[in-house]
Amino acid sequence: MGLVDIVGQRWGSDNQKFVDSPIIVEEIDKTLTLFAKHKIPGLDGMPIEWPIPPYYRYFLTIRFAINEINKDPTLLPNMTLGYHMYDSCNDNRKAVKSILQILSGPGQTAPNYSCRKSGKLIGFFGDQNSVTTVNMAQILALYRYTQVSYGATTYVLNNRNIYPTFFRTVESNRSIYFILSGLLQYFGWTWVGVLSSDDDSGNEETQLLTQYLTMKGICVAYMIKIKPEILSVTENTFKNSIETIRKSSAQVIILCGTFSSYMADLLNEVRHVLYDKTFIYGPIFASNTFLMEHFREMLTGSLTLEFYNLPVPDMKSFYDSFQVVNHPQDTLLEHIWLLHLHCSGTNESRNRFYSTVYKTSLHNCSGTKRVTEFISFQNPGLTDRVYRAVYSLVHALHDMYLSIGSQAPEKITQLYYWVKNLKSSKGDLLFKENGELVTSFRIMNWRSLNKSSVNQRQVGKTLTTNRSQKNFFIMVENIIWKTEMNKIPKSQCSENCLPGSRKVPRSGIHACCYDCVQCSEGEISNVSDSENCQQCRYDEWPNEKKDRCVQKRLDFLSYSNDYLGLVFALFSSVLCAITGLILLVFISHQDTAIVKANNNNLSFTLLVSIMLSFLCVFFFLGRPADISCLLRQISFGILFTIAISCVLAKTIMVCLAFKATKPGSPWQHWFGTKFSNGIVILCSSIQVIICVIWLSISPPFQELDTSSYQDKIIVQCNEGSVIGFYSVLGYMGFLAAVSFVLAFMVRTLPDIFNEAKYITFSMLVFCSVWIAMIPAYLSTRGKYMVAVEIFAILSSSAGVLGCIFLPKCYIILWRPELNTKTSIMERRVL
Repeated sequence: MGLVDIVGQRWGSDNQKFVDSPIIVEEIDKTLTLFAKHKIPGLDGMPIEWPIPPYYRYFLTIRFAINEINKDPTLLPNMTLGYHMYDSCNDNRKAVKSILQILSGPGQTAPNYSCRKSGKLIGFFGDQNSVTTVNMAQILALYRYTQVSYGATTYVLNNRNIYPTFFRTVESNRSIYFILSGLLQYFGWTWVGVLSSDDDSGNEETQLLTQYLTMKGICVAYMIKIKPEILSVTENTFKNSIETIRKSSAQVIILCGTFSSYMADLLNEVRHVLYDKTFIYGPIFASNTFLMEHFREMLTGSLTLEFYNLPVPDMKSFYDSFQVVNHPQDTLLEHIWLLHLHCSGTNESRNRFYSTVYKTSLHNCSGTKRVTEFISFQNPGLTDRVYRAVYSLVHALHDMYLSIGSQAPEKITQLYYWVKNLKSSKGDLLFKENGELVTSFRIMNWRSLNKSSVNQRQVGKTLTTNRSQKNFFIMVENIIWKTEMNKIPKSQCSENCLPGSRKVPRSGIHACCYDCVQCSEGEISNVSDSENCQQCRYDEWPNEKKDRCVQKRLDFLSYSNDYLGLVFALFSSVLCAITGLILLVFISHQDTAIVKANNNNLSFTLLVSIMLSFLCVFFFLGRPADISCLLRQISFGILFTIAISCVLAKTIMVCLAFKATKPGSPWQHWFGTKFSNGIVILCSSIQVIICVIWLSISPPFQELDTSSYQDKIIVQCNEGSVIGFYSVLGYMGFLAAVSFVLAFMVRTLPDIFNEAKYITFSMLVFCSVWIAMIPAYLSTRGKYMVAVEIFAILSSSAGVLGCIFLPKCYIILWRPELNTKTSIMERRVL
């Protein structure tokens, strides 16, 4: 669409009123026509000026709005507005020439001079394209003429120092591409292609797009910039572009810049590699009906960002009135009929030209067909933005007229001040500080219904353009994609790294191309495409998939859920019961010779201490606590010390029994129960003192060992003072060693029951078990360390019990004839 200037008749000198004047419309053949140059597929690549009905719709919208304003007695009373319309044809030179022509007036162009004889230049509408609008705005800013664009989106125009008189009824590319980049991120498209025009608009938009994509972690797989090139160069460009798109794994393509015949050429040539691609583009491309008409199959499934519709009156009846039969002098309308319906016009030379170019015969038409019947005309495009542009300028002019009255002719170039201060229906400024009209956006999904029509359906909308917040809402279930089963397309350089793994960048410039590796031990990632894995807490450990931390397993020797603990509990109970039965046997036969000969008090004490030693195993089972840690070592140390003290007393009494039988032996004074009881009490008291000192300085306590194993926590007892612990064990070992040495020395004494030999074997078993236990104890962790200690307790206690008492039980129960004093004496004599 071209540029439009509005003129009003000069003020009267007496009453300051406008005098009616007709709307000024330049002859279409004398000006740049409302054509958009497109290279039409199927015409051997020949560029042809193709008049597009939607642009004619914008022209009619401006006429409708100005007619409404001129008829409204409350708006600009006593003033009639007219207009000149020019088409820039998206060419900077034509745009600049048109601006200078309008400023100079009719006749020869004279920069900085105006040759107008009537009408006051008020302001300008347009242009639609950013490339031409920037140059127009630079010139108009010098003369302080107000300009309102309805399609230019370049953010360069936001600079109010350079373009103070420029306004637009659309938002800049900053908002558009920020939302588009968020849309790509929402669908997980991190690997995209870009098709852009190679001009100022395309360069600016691709730079802005790349900036936002980088912020969102999205990479550009390729960027094809379309240049206006000659045919031979263009063919090479087509080949390179086809190969680039074909090899790339990017399934999403973004359109940027300005749509032109050269971009249409490229899309037409590479369409066979684009059918499975999903296109994303902004409002300017979305409003281009040429795309919908000629590339509907390729663009189906696309997502577009479009401006939200502004309220406009129903103009259909006004549009319907534009028929060739009603407007025979409208040469633009005649061109549209000629090209779209092959209707012959009044200019024979033009008819021959189009018949030759399009290779078709023209025919006479009735001229009654309405322009609204064209499918491309039915698309509103930027109609509402054009309408709002006209009314915003006129309302500002009305406010200025009411405010400054007679000063209006001199202040007409300061109209931009009043446009800047226009208020919306809500009382806010209509145009923001940067001159933009900020509204919401619609997210549309293009769908090809059949070979001749394309349907657009709204699938989302923007909530805000604040870049610090989520800026859109989208209904994914309403989108129709090109893929099978209507799945969301995937456009990634690499497959997603599943939870439990992290991304490792590949060598190259693209951060979106990476490999996936499993998280290290003790680390997890609970989201896809995680760049770093997270360390679990000290009491947690990754699950098998490494996508979440689970509580570490507590490791201790349980007597309820652990087979090893159940075995130890069973053996401890059985051995305790056996010891109790032996004690009952000895108590029931305490008057027999064999029980009396072995000091029944020591035997009873030894059996009780062994039985309690078996029971103290239960302190080692179950989850350790401070009290159980305290009791397990103390009970074990004291009970074993009592047992070994009894064995030591027995050993000493065996020695004394034979030495005291000699006449006049001094050992007779030591032979008796008091001496043996004194040995037990003395030896046990020393161990009690060691334990008291240990508990006083640093008692055992429960601790959690989180460092020995990565996947479990060892609940164990810390011995507190290592010196105290090993002092207890060392003292027991000392007593056992003394007992073993003494028993070994008297093992050959002529005793029928050979008590010394049994004690020797029992102490040999005891010492062997505990000597073997120490390295095993130190080399294990957790419940197995406890199991080693329990095994040592059970085996050493069972060894003492078996070696000392089972032979006696055998004689008491099965060989009672040997359980007599006579048998004992006979054996000794022998």
